[in-house]
Amino acid sequence: MENELLNEVPSLDLHDFTSGDPAVKDKFVADLGAAFNTIGFVAIKNHGLTEEMRTKLYEVVKRFFSLPEEEKKQYEHEELFGQRGYIGKGKETAKGFKVADLKEFYHVGQPEPAEGMAGNVFPENMPEFEAYTTLVYRTFENTGRALLQALALYLNLPEHYFDDKVEKGDSILRALHYFPIPNPDALPEGAVRAAAHGDINLITLLMGASAEGLEVLRRDGTWIPITALPDQIVVNVGDMLDRLTNHKLKSTIHRVVNPPREKMGSSRYSIPFFMHPRGDMNLTSLESCIDAEHPKLYVDMTAGEFLDERLRELGLKKS
Repeated sequence: MENELLNEVPSLDLHDFTSGDPAVKDKFVADLGAAFNTIGFVAIKNHGLTEEMRTKLYEVVKRFFSLPEEEKKQYEHEELFGQRGYIGKGKETAKGFKVADLKEFYHVGQPEPAEGMAGNVFPENMPEFEAYTTLVYRTFENTGRALLQALALYLNLPEHYFDDKVEKGDSILRALHYFPIPNPDALPEGAVRAAAHGDINLITLLMGASAEGLEVLRRDGTWIPITALPDQIVVNVGDMLDRLTNHKLKSTIHRVVNPPREKMGSSRYSIPFFMHPRGDMNLTSLESCIDAEHPKLYVDMTAGEFLDERLRELGLKKS
């Protein structure tokens, strides 16, 4: 794990953290922290998501995105700033870029929203969509909570430091469709499926996608492909956790590249879970992560303030 720039994402077993063996648990904590301190990504097995759940979820997601455009747009609510329901093509532009990503997506949030939090929007006549997105949402909430407990120990915080901060948090399950491009020559210059970006949240949990394309930027400036094995999910640090730890745990830049020209006419589907805390969580950098060699990098703000700022930068929320 000391090799800072591995060509492969480190692979860990979440069972090691929950097995009850203190030495095995301590090693998991150290290895997870080391991975997030260097490349920012890790592959996790025994994560709670079954192959049946993943298969059924992808089936219903593909069915939704195959609906006519006018039908999908019934579930697009601009007043929700892209935080719930359908978000159409050309609506999201990565921070620092001028060309919109080549994607459409659907957001499912907290099944039991707290006061002031938006409720979910689900497709009519497709009850399986609500059933499987909610099931996976709950599964990944539990997985993410365990991973945050491990990270708390790595940061010399109480193991359950994050528990109350993510309880009924504003996490998002995002079903993504990178739609076919029948005429690549007509694309705007620089248009890609997902331009280089860091995630907004604490951590992101990603099940295997339907096709290759995800790449992560190593600290030596090299882009390397990331693919989850069938029994793994890929987990990465988000910008909120980066801020909280003063860049000790690193939100790594990643992107989804366009496929080879001969495959531009095919779709790619992906379903990440963005684990967010409640909006009132204080993201002020931990004192333990600040010293003479690591001066404070970020201004103080809450998770809600940071999310609001980023939604404006992405073009989902207008000033």
